Amino acid sequence: MTSPLEIIILAAGKGTRMYSDTPKVLHQVAGVPLLGHVIRLARQLEPSNIHVIYGHGGQKVPDTIAEPGLNWVEQAEQLGTGHAVSQAMPAVNPGSTVLVLYGDVPLTRPETLRNLVATAGDEVAVLTAILDDASGYGRIIRNARGDVLAIVEQKDLSEDQQKIREINSGYIVAPAEKMNDWLAALRNDNAAGEYYLTDIIAMAISNGVSVAGVVTEDNDEIMGINNKQQLAYLERVYQHRVADDLMSRGVTLRDRSRVDVRGTLTTGRDVEIDVNVVFEGDVRLGDRVQIGPNCVLKDVEIAEGTTVFASSVLDQAVIGKNCRIGPFARIRPEANIADDAHIGNFVEVKKSTIGKGSKVNHLAYIGDTRMGSGVNIGAGTITCNYDGANKHMTVIGDNAFIGSDTQLVAPVTVGDNATIGAGSTITADTPPDQLTLTRIKQKSIAGWKRPVKNKPAKD
Repeated sequence: MTSPLEIIILAAGKGTRMYSDTPKVLHQVAGVPLLGHVIRLARQLEPSNIHVIYGHGGQKVPDTIAEPGLNWVEQAEQLGTGHAVSQAMPAVNPGSTVLVLYGDVPLTRPETLRNLVATAGDEVAVLTAILDDASGYGRIIRNARGDVLAIVEQKDLSEDQQKIREINSGYIVAPAEKMNDWLAALRNDNAAGEYYLTDIIAMAISNGVSVAGVVTEDNDEIMGINNKQQLAYLERVYQHRVADDLMSRGVTLRDRSRVDVRGTLTTGRDVEIDVNVVFEGDVRLGDRVQIGPNCVLKDVEIAEGTTVFASSVLDQAVIGKNCRIGPFARIRPEANIADDAHIGNFVEVKKSTIGKGSKVNHLAYIGDTRMGSGVNIGAGTITCNYDGANKHMTVIGDNAFIGSDTQLVAPVTVGDNATIGAGSTITADTPPDQLTLTRIKQKSIAGWKRPVKNKPAKD
C-alpha cells in the first residue's frame, strides 16, 4: 500500500444492554475507556488522520477522551454503520486508504491490523473470525474458491447461511474514493432499516474489485462489548496478556488471574508480586522488589530490595532501596522515603521526606514533615500540620527519638539527637541533644471508684 492511511472509528452507539447512563465507549478496561484503547491502537498504525464518529452521549465522549489530533464527527442520527462512516468521508483524502475500526472493540493487536491493511493493498480486505457459535454476527459468504462474495447480517440470513461459522469483525479496509461511491449507493431496504457498511462488499465485487478475507488467530481480538459480562471477560483477557508479558520478563506472579495493571508497570529482575495487587498509572519496581497481597500502587517508584507488605496503599511516592513498607501502610502523594527506612503498620505518610534509616513503625501520622536520618518515631505519634486554615511544616533532625503518643504541633523543629518523652505535646522548637517532655505530675486518687452500670429496676 502506497497511499496514506486514514482511520475512521465508529463510536456513536448507545449501548442499551450496558444499562448505564455512561456511553458504551467510555466504559473501561484496565482503567482506560474502550475508545481510548482503540485510539491508542489507531495511533500505532501511524495514520495521516484519525476520525472518530460520536453520537450517543453527545459532547461527553470527546470531552472525556480529550486527546489532540483527532477529527471528531457527530452522527446526530444513528442510521447504521454505513451512514456513520459516510459522516466522516467529506474530511477524508480521496487518494487515501480507509480503515474502519469500532470504539467498543478494545483488544485488537496492531500487528493484526497491519497485516489486514497490507493484504488489502489497493483493493478491499475484511477481518473475519471462525466461531463455534456465530449467532448475532454477520456471516462471510465465500465462493467455492474461497473468495469473499458478500457479508450478510444476522437479521437477513437465510436458513442455510445461518449455519456459516465465519463471521465479520466489522473491520474493513478500502480505497477512499471507491468507498465514497459505494457509500452513496447504499440502501436501507433490510430488516433493520439501516445503511449497512457491509453492503459495500457486494458492490466492490460487482465492480470487479477483489475482497480478501483475513481470518484472525485470536477471536478475543475482534470481540466487541455490549454488556457488563463481556466487559468483565475482556478485562480479564487484557490482564492475562499483561501477566504473561510480566512473567516472560522474569516477574514472579503468585496468581496470574489476580493481578490488575491499569497503566504502565516497569520491573527489574527478580520482582515478586503476590495476589490481588492493583497497579495504576506509571509504576516502576526495581530489582528484587517484593509486593505483598492486597496492595494498591499508583504512580510509584520503588528502588531495589524494598518490600511492601500486605494491604498497603502507595500513591504518587518515591521509595528508596531496602525499605520496609507496611503492612497496612498508606503512603500519600509527595512522600519521599529514603533508603533503609521502615514505615510500619497503620502508618500514614503525606507530603513528607523520611530520611535514610528512619523508622515509623506503628500507628502514626507524618504529614508535611522533613525528617532526617536515623530517626525513631514511637507508636501513636502525629505531626499536627493543619491549624484549621493552613498547613505547616515539621522538621525533625537526624537521630531524633520521638516517644510514643507524641503530638508535634507545627510549625516546629526537633533538633538533632533530641529525645521527646512519651505522651508529650510539643508546641515549640526543641534543642538538640536534650530530653524534652510535657507531662503533668503523676498522682493517685485515694478512694476513687469506677462507675458501675445501673441495675434495671425490678417490677
